[in-house]
Amino acid sequence: MHIPKKGIRALGIAESYTGRQYSTLSGIVMRKDLIIDGSAFTCVTVGGLDATDAILAIVRALNRRDVNVILLSGCVISWFNVIDPEAIVCTSGIPVICVTYEDSTGLEEDIRRHFPTDSVRLNAYRKLGQRSAVILPDGQTMYIRSWGITFPDAARICIDFTHDGKIPEPLRVARLCARAAHAYGLAWAPGLSNSFQKERGSSFYPENEK
Repeated sequence: MHIPKKGIRALGIAESYTGRQYSTLSGIVMRKDLIIDGSAFTCVTVGGLDATDAILAIVRALNRRDVNVILLSGCVISWFNVIDPEAIVCTSGIPVICVTYEDSTGLEEDIRRHFPTDSVRLNAYRKLGQRSAVILPDGQTMYIRSWGITFPDAARICIDFTHDGKIPEPLRVARLCARAAHAYGLAWAPGLSNSFQKERGSSFYPENEK
């Protein structure tokens, strides 16, 4: 993968949820120079297996050919809703980097405990493979998995997009937007989740920035 100096665009996708029904996903398109020029939102079922479809809905809603990489805030979201990054790469043609921040022994035992008969979910988690550590310039550590891109290139992109702490900026902003959108949906538009599920993706572009 060729990594442009300034023009690289990352689609950062993060979630917010507070209940047991649905989670709000936000996708933010950000250039390497931190300019934001696109966003999209959708919903995913808490405890479901529709996270991959929801992420692809965001990609379709944005309909951008200039996105170089997708950054995911975790591969397991919304109460063990496991993402299939390989399927996202195969469908979209865009490399995927999954970013997490804490060392752990994994989630297999948790999945077995909460979903004791769900072999599909367990196999989807096992398919993700192991994480690799990335040491940031300030000494902090993030952990990544990558598909469709080499580990050195994935690590470089994560480092280049991280400016404060250890969260890449597209993911930090996506998380903030997801929180705001989810809070708005709960407070003012209780039917919002249903409309998003039907449409599977809603997008916004700043004027003349599509």
